[in-house]
Amino acid sequence: MSANEKIAFLDLVSLHQELESELVPVFQKVLRTAGFIGGPMVEEFEREFARFCDAAHCVGVSSGTDALRFALMAAGVQPGDIVVTVPNTFIATTEAISQAGARPDFVDIDERTYNLDPQKLEEYLHRECSLDPGTGRLFHKRLKGPVTAVVPVHLYGQTADMDAILDLARAYKLIVIEDACQAHGAEYFSKKENRWRKAGSMGDAAAFSFYPGKNLGACGEGGAAVTNNEEIARKMRTLRDHGQAKKYYHDMEGYNGRLDALQAGILTVKLRHLSEWTQKRQIAARRYDELFSSVDGVVAPYRPDWSRPVYHLYVVRVQDRAGLQKHLAAARIDTGIHYPVPLHLQKAYEGFGYKPGDFPITEQAAAEIVSLPMFPQLAAEQQSRVVDEITGFLHGEMLSGRGGSLVQSEVR
Repeated sequence: MSANEKIAFLDLVSLHQELESELVPVFQKVLRTAGFIGGPMVEEFEREFARFCDAAHCVGVSSGTDALRFALMAAGVQPGDIVVTVPNTFIATTEAISQAGARPDFVDIDERTYNLDPQKLEEYLHRECSLDPGTGRLFHKRLKGPVTAVVPVHLYGQTADMDAILDLARAYKLIVIEDACQAHGAEYFSKKENRWRKAGSMGDAAAFSFYPGKNLGACGEGGAAVTNNEEIARKMRTLRDHGQAKKYYHDMEGYNGRLDALQAGILTVKLRHLSEWTQKRQIAARRYDELFSSVDGVVAPYRPDWSRPVYHLYVVRVQDRAGLQKHLAAARIDTGIHYPVPLHLQKAYEGFGYKPGDFPITEQAAAEIVSLPMFPQLAAEQQSRVVDEITGFLHGEMLSGRGGSLVQSEVR
């Protein structure tokens, strides 16, 4: 590649060109059968994805947001409940909670993994909540409502520390719904069970997104919820299809949240390649790690020994993010920020009364994180150029006296 060739943040064009001969027959099959909604193609994908996740059931739906909303509702979250999650995630996490009729509340993140910190969750449950002596339910003292569920987000493709979270959930009788929308195939080593567990197989249910940019992405919108609970799966199937037990017989009001057959067929094809793509992402991540190992001023992703991440994103931290992004853009290297404004400081939630400083680890991370190019086809030469440009920028900062230290500068 030439020194001036653009390095994309994500290359979806090459991926689909490589799969064109496998994807075109899917379009042809849909056109020739007019099987647009439901049917064998959706059922095949649901079987295959459930198997991939080590889950008993998969329910294909129209988006990751619907997957999380239906999972919460089917698992028993009621209007007026409080559901605990993190402020360092995409708003779809909290939208799904609100759309289920509940109220999201937040716990800060672990400063190394950027996922839900189990110790802070335990402190929250002790400090903010008490058991109602009449019902035995956990009750939020300030918000005056029952706390019924927790949604750990497996952010950037790395699982949260699920053993500790599940222990707390059992102790406080909380529903656990995994937000695995960025974690297709990620694994967690459960010391309690002495085995590796797949993202999506550990909670009461889990949500996945198939937005095109995801590790397993549709050619449009799509999502799925997985569970090992047959009753939860049955309720989710009813919810996604207007509350129908069978056509025109409605047990409840539901939603139009079905997965298109076309997208299901595309996802079935891509699922066959996902393990290979994941391995390539992991190789690329290790290469980034090695390249950054001697670069001061960059905090590379932290991988605990209990985690096998799938690197939906490769996120680093630097002090002068705006300056670095400007420098990389001039060098024709695309970057992203996931996410620049924590949810508790979003205008959408200003009525909840959160303020700057409420979740300091999330807020500091949000000011420093930058996502670098990451996709299966990313070449070693491209990664070397990315790191060389970052090193050059940071070296220039140091020479000018603008360089500083990061809280996590010792972590690589």
